Amino acid sequence: MVDTFLLLALVGSVLRATTPLLLAALGGMFSERSGVVNIALEGIILFGALAAAVVTQLVEAPYLTQNPRAVVWFAPWLGVLAAVIAGGLIGWLHALVSIRYQADQIISGTAINLMGVGIPALVLMGLYNNSTTSTPLVNRLPQWGVGPFSFSPLVYLAFLLVPVAWYVLFKTPFGLRLRAVGEHPDAAASVGVGVRRMRYYGVIISGVLAGLAGAYLSVGHLNQLISEMSGGRGFIALAALIFGKWHPLGVLGATLLFGSFEAVATLLGGARLMPSTIVSGIPFILTMLVLAGFIGRAIPPKAIGKAYDRA
Repeated sequence: MVDTFLLLALVGSVLRATTPLLLAALGGMFSERSGVVNIALEGIILFGALAAAVVTQLVEAPYLTQNPRAVVWFAPWLGVLAAVIAGGLIGWLHALVSIRYQADQIISGTAINLMGVGIPALVLMGLYNNSTTSTPLVNRLPQWGVGPFSFSPLVYLAFLLVPVAWYVLFKTPFGLRLRAVGEHPDAAASVGVGVRRMRYYGVIISGVLAGLAGAYLSVGHLNQLISEMSGGRGFIALAALIFGKWHPLGVLGATLLFGSFEAVATLLGGARLMPSTIVSGIPFILTMLVLAGFIGRAIPPKAIGKAYDRA
């Protein structure tokens, strides 16, 4: 009985750990399928977490003297909306720099990642007089389910988005055009497809989903903003994207694998079987080992990382 409960608890932990990875990796898939490298996922997650936590707290503030748990149940949902908007805007910024101005996509993504570390720290200092954590929220997203299988709505949404993403990419004209501009942009343009427009769509969708991943961390899983709370998940999501061969089902399998690494690391940390520095590095070490034996067999979209010049 105890063993069964522990197994169920571990499965629940794996699903929770997988959620932000899955959301970010699905987002990265849309961007890279369109031909734009998006290593900015880490920074976008942080901006999403920031927007969700700050907006939730701002909405809660006027009700703190009343009955906040009943009155402002909708506050974290507004926080999620703010994270989606923030993620979309950062995605648009990355698209603008990479597509319109044809800047190096890696440099653009790196700049966003650096801003994702610095700007939240400044906001925390300005609002909470410290650069590490915000004040805990009164409300966070509800938990749906029973016992160890009680999850934030964003967990259910993340897994639901896998078949949705598959259908959009492989069964709709939009998905066909998106894949075409990532493989053969000149051929796509020759039949009237707006290459730049489709790439904008792909990168903005990427930002929206990575923003959702950030919202999950700050108002879905926890109830506050913590500096650099993404903890490298954006980079692991990119690794999962490669391991999953830029396919929704492959991404699901890869993120479940890497989510399992994180859940096991958390379990080992809770049991204090290893030093904390080693435990925190386990997901990254295992990720690198997996990719070291696989990356040579992963074939990316042919036009990925290549600026499109209409001339």
